[in-house]
Amino acid sequence: MAQALRPIELFDNEPEISREEAALREAARVAEALLFAASEPLEEAEIARRLPDGTNVEAVLARLKQDYADRGVTLTRAGRKWFFRTAADLGWVLARRQVEQKKLSRAALETLAIVAYHQPVTRAEIEDIRGVAVAKGTLDVLLETGWIRLRGRRRAPGRPLTYGTTDGFLMQFGLEQIGDLPGLEELRGAGLFDGRLPKGFDVPQPTDDAALKEDEEPLEGEAEVELALDYLREPDAPEEPETLED
Repeated sequence: MAQALRPIELFDNEPEISREEAALREAARVAEALLFAASEPLEEAEIARRLPDGTNVEAVLARLKQDYADRGVTLTRAGRKWFFRTAADLGWVLARRQVEQKKLSRAALETLAIVAYHQPVTRAEIEDIRGVAVAKGTLDVLLETGWIRLRGRRRAPGRPLTYGTTDGFLMQFGLEQIGDLPGLEELRGAGLFDGRLPKGFDVPQPTDDAALKEDEEPLEGEAEVELALDYLREPDAPEEPETLED
């Protein structure tokens, strides 16, 4: 008599999930819930605070980012903040619902680039790099976009204000960190530097470290910030249009 066949156990060879894997999976679920419910990007430290003690938050977020890699939304990092956003290749789906954004003037774009690469930087230093005067309106417009911020004051005569970029700048341009900005070779590859460059010319390595530099001092409370913003809004004689263009 033929011997009865033994039913195939589908999971005979599947390894048992380790406690570490189970803990990582559960922590990823918690992080997912926090990020989904958040109305704005969350600091990595805030996510870590809500996870069990000893949890490797970097491993948790890396796991969650991988889980969402091929989804309609992806987990994105900007500086030390994390958030969900529409997958890059699906932006066209929502394009019809978006209000057309106004464009920055050329002066504002040049100023923004200088702030990004040379921060912390003062208005006078921006003017020295551009070779033309920078209207207060340019910096005011960039502050309104949320892409640059007042960092502090330079320890120099007149105590000029210093400027730097924000996490909003990283989010707007799809950067995880300021170091992802293109360097000289990448700019060459994009055809932005076709001619022969001066000897010793280089693109600075950008940094947006929130800590003040040795030659910077902090702004003294909200009152000084408001005074600085009021100063920028005072009219002057700009060399070129400094407003948003349609």
